[in-house]
Amino acid sequence: MATVRFERLTKSYGSIPVVTDLDLELPDGSFTVLVGPSGCGKSTSLRMLAGLESVTSGTIRIGDRDVTNLQPRDRDIAMVFQNYALYPHLTVRENIAFPLRAVKTPRAEALAKADAVAESLGLATMSGRKPKDLSGGQQQRVAIGRAIIREPKVFLFDEPLSNLDAKLRVETRTELLQIQRRLGITSLYVTHDQEEAMTLSDRMVVMRDGRAAQVGTPLEVYDAPVDTFVASFVGSPKMNLVDGELTGEDFTLPNGFVLSLSQRISRGHVTLGVRPDDLVPTADDEGRATVKLVELLGPRAIVTVDVGGTELTCVVETARMSGITEGARVSLSARPGAVHVFDAETGRRVVGDQIEKGNELHP
Repeated sequence: MATVRFERLTKSYGSIPVVTDLDLELPDGSFTVLVGPSGCGKSTSLRMLAGLESVTSGTIRIGDRDVTNLQPRDRDIAMVFQNYALYPHLTVRENIAFPLRAVKTPRAEALAKADAVAESLGLATMSGRKPKDLSGGQQQRVAIGRAIIREPKVFLFDEPLSNLDAKLRVETRTELLQIQRRLGITSLYVTHDQEEAMTLSDRMVVMRDGRAAQVGTPLEVYDAPVDTFVASFVGSPKMNLVDGELTGEDFTLPNGFVLSLSQRISRGHVTLGVRPDDLVPTADDEGRATVKLVELLGPRAIVTVDVGGTELTCVVETARMSGITEGARVSLSARPGAVHVFDAETGRRVVGDQIEKGNELHP
């Protein structure tokens, strides 16, 4: 196991920067997830750590070693790919044992270790099968087993679950996390799925345009996003963000509606954010918002409301849906302490000005 450090890591293709001055530390034994939209530099960062991409400038350290210019085989890392990359003519047992056989480990010893790894991954009864006889989740576990058997200092995962269906993705995600916790090997995982990032990571790195927009625990990133990009990217459904004027206790939307606040904040033009889970619609014949769409999802529903031409999203427990139907009039309120304030020009979070008490939307 080892701590991994990126020090002012930069990668450019010609004059086009892909990763810029990335400073990042992966603590020993941690599970860090790089998450962000396509083209943000997350996969390139992982591939530079793996040695599959050259570094334009900066340094990569694994433990006390500078590995920036080392070949992949010399870095003591193991990588799990999106497409599994299993050998179709080898059995499960032989696929897992392959990394040891590649370095001339005696066959009996390599297969014995492969059997132990297969047992730990619940693959013991499948050790004689070929990859074509396995499900997608089972194939992914074989790929993980092949990485585990090397006993590397660092695990790298490049969107390993994206080829699985939704149910299998959740099951395999749980298994993957349990394996990493049991082994305690420093891990870096790349995904575009923010839900995957939230559930797997000790630390999330939200990337944008080749830079780390925010680094923190999943709860820190969710509860206190540093800017409107992180606020809208992390969380599903995404945060409601509305520009308007904040003066004293009143936030005025562009359409003239006012969000009354119980705390005085004089900031002028700002972007106000409220997560859908924190925006509560209540059936009200005098309400000035109209329910536009209701999407039922079992124990909860996603409710889209129209407030004078501005659409806002709420998440409501099904048991509290009385009177909330498409076309119904509703009033809106935000849960105490649930409003986020961002600078309208820069999009950066306004520190210390988060609303502490309840809010109510009214004309």
